[in-house]
Amino acid sequence: MNIPIAIQMYTLREEAEQDFAGTLKKVADLGFDGVEFAGFGGLSASEVKELLDDLGLKAASSHVSLEVLNNNLDKVIEDHKTIGSSYIVVPFLMPDQRSEEDYRALVSFLDLAGDACQREGITLCYHNHDFELERLTDGRKALETIFDDTDPRYVKTELDIYWLTKAGENPVDWLNRYKFRSPLVHLKDMTTDDEQFFAELGTGGVDIEAVLRLGSEIDVKWWIVEQDASRRNPLESVAISINYLKKSLMNLK
Repeated sequence: MNIPIAIQMYTLREEAEQDFAGTLKKVADLGFDGVEFAGFGGLSASEVKELLDDLGLKAASSHVSLEVLNNNLDKVIEDHKTIGSSYIVVPFLMPDQRSEEDYRALVSFLDLAGDACQREGITLCYHNHDFELERLTDGRKALETIFDDTDPRYVKTELDIYWLTKAGENPVDWLNRYKFRSPLVHLKDMTTDDEQFFAELGTGGVDIEAVLRLGSEIDVKWWIVEQDASRRNPLESVAISINYLKKSLMNLK
């Protein structure tokens, strides 16, 4: 159960914009093992690597837009080799990228990009929201199409348990379906009211522990904490989440 824990830096985007290095230090002080980046805060890859080494953090992965991957994949791969990251994640599709034709084109691109990444020792993953749970004309959900039609050697999952739950899905079912293809898992909770707002881990209605129990069984490499928005100071939210997570993981041992 010794799966390391990272923070998706989008959670702390405002803090990082003001003080990127200082925010990473606070992440390290809270006990995180690594970071999933959403940009390098204006630093070069080598500067990011130096900062991570100084703080004792690992580069778990990075969210990189489809546009950037399309236009500059070689540079993205090189930067991630520099920072020591083994995973690159496609994080989001814009509303004008969600037609059936777009999904077919995405499948082709992911296979090509995933192959290129794999040849350099990096794994390409796809991160879901709730819109990919809509059904296409063949009856399949878009997310099924993305994962079932791509080559499992080249394209892995980063399943987001909040968005799966919000779409009425059971995250455990999806993780079991794509076991050994789910190296990264986004851990998020959800309020139990009608708003279904983002919540600190352990304070909402998502069955976090059922997901955690699968970790070793399905070969998860990183648990990644993300909270898209918070009604608290985001650093306070992050502290609540990692404290809950560490306690829960200890109880599962």
